[in-house]
Amino acid sequence: MKPLHKEIARPDPIGLWSERRRRRRRFSPLMLAGVLVPLILALAGGALYLIPRLSASQAAAPANPDCTLIVPPHPLTARGLATPYQLVASDPARGPCHEANPDQAAFVQAAIIDPSTGHIFIYNPLVVDQGQRPALAPVVPRLPPGGIVGIWFGFNGENLTLRGMDHSLTEGHCVNGIRGSLFGQFAYCNAPAFFAAANQAIRAGKLKPPPLGQARDGLPCPSVRDFSLVDQDQSDNVTTAYLVTRDGRIAQMTRRASATLEHAQPQVNSSDNRLLAIGLDGALGCTPWMAPDLADPGQMTTALPLNELQAAIWQRAPVALVPNGDPMVTVDGHPNLAKLNAYRAGVDQPQVRDQLFASTTLYCANLLAIAPLRLLVDAPLTKTRPSPDPAVANSLFTFLAQRFITTFEVDGLNCTRLLHVPDPVQVQRTPQGVAVAATINGAVVKTPLDCNVNGTLIVGCNGMATLNGQTCSLMTDRRMHQIIVTCPANNRQ
Repeated sequence: MKPLHKEIARPDPIGLWSERRRRRRRFSPLMLAGVLVPLILALAGGALYLIPRLSASQAAAPANPDCTLIVPPHPLTARGLATPYQLVASDPARGPCHEANPDQAAFVQAAIIDPSTGHIFIYNPLVVDQGQRPALAPVVPRLPPGGIVGIWFGFNGENLTLRGMDHSLTEGHCVNGIRGSLFGQFAYCNAPAFFAAANQAIRAGKLKPPPLGQARDGLPCPSVRDFSLVDQDQSDNVTTAYLVTRDGRIAQMTRRASATLEHAQPQVNSSDNRLLAIGLDGALGCTPWMAPDLADPGQMTTALPLNELQAAIWQRAPVALVPNGDPMVTVDGHPNLAKLNAYRAGVDQPQVRDQLFASTTLYCANLLAIAPLRLLVDAPLTKTRPSPDPAVANSLFTFLAQRFITTFEVDGLNCTRLLHVPDPVQVQRTPQGVAVAATINGAVVKTPLDCNVNGTLIVGCNGMATLNGQTCSLMTDRRMHQIIVTCPANNRQ
């Protein structure tokens, strides 16, 4: 794939504004392995009626969704990987961009393959605000001689533009769309060369992606190309996580940084890859493919390229490949073959000569045939797992149900129109918009609401807890979507 012609890969204003469109905002990037929202109780004796907190900043002004990432010089070298990428607003008039803001955070993930051995290593370069110093200096990776580097980008906003420094886009073979039209949240550098080397190593028997395995439901573990997992824009974003200090500085997620930076909080990319590797694999008893982390010697980590390589070998038919209706590969809402193939090249998917071979209608048909049924089958496993975003859904199950609706209906791939069928999945929401139950092909599946009280997990929010020295009872009123907390005034210990 040829790099974009200019050292700032930015679309024309008309294309950018028209494409910001119908594309839905990503769910806010809370930790996929995260804990449930704690109950914050102001005890005053008697019974308290609490509605779960759903949004931390509903009244806050929306963050600028369009940011630019400055790619450092020599990005495919050890020194370039260890040089922080810099985040800045694409249009400062629309407000600043800050890496510490979860709605604007950008993420970088690199994979290095040693062609002589077939061994793959992962390194997650750091992103900081333009002109900002990192909380800790990035680790300089030790690359294998002759190692081939691929880099992928993820973004929690809407449109991420790559800007070069000292011809870094050309040197890195960087692509974030076609001329005049960005992918959106996704970009890559030198990915086709990395995948070419990896596939050659697979053919030579040097690299053997592990089988997907069998899930607790008796079915094959899902991959990033499984129709039970994919959404309207599959194979996007990365599994990278950073640490954010109280003063807004950023560090790589390593054991040393976690021990050194007290009170630093994780910042993650809301990605399909992370949903699989951290959320769904954990619920289904599956194990993601991992490789050594060069920023944290002795540790293993997940990565987008590992997911794609594994899916390419082991995913059973039908295989989900980026369709021509994916919002990231359309131009002004219309399919574009050049953009589709440019995107597919970055995730090791086959090129197509005709739009017919990337049919969104066929994609929707496979989605309809596979996703709702597995969603229902896996409900006993996913409904007790925490939601990736408690402001959207109260469990992993309802999160996946809401995600399917977003994909299947008019704001996504518009499968209802293409297939002339109604959506088989419906969700029940609280007045605040949180999905708490789902109906799949007519079967109603409700999810429990768990509470975390001072570090103690109370399943179903029904039980006893000690709060401020008092023994209190918790009871869930599902009809009112409330948690009733009763603390008798005379039981103080």
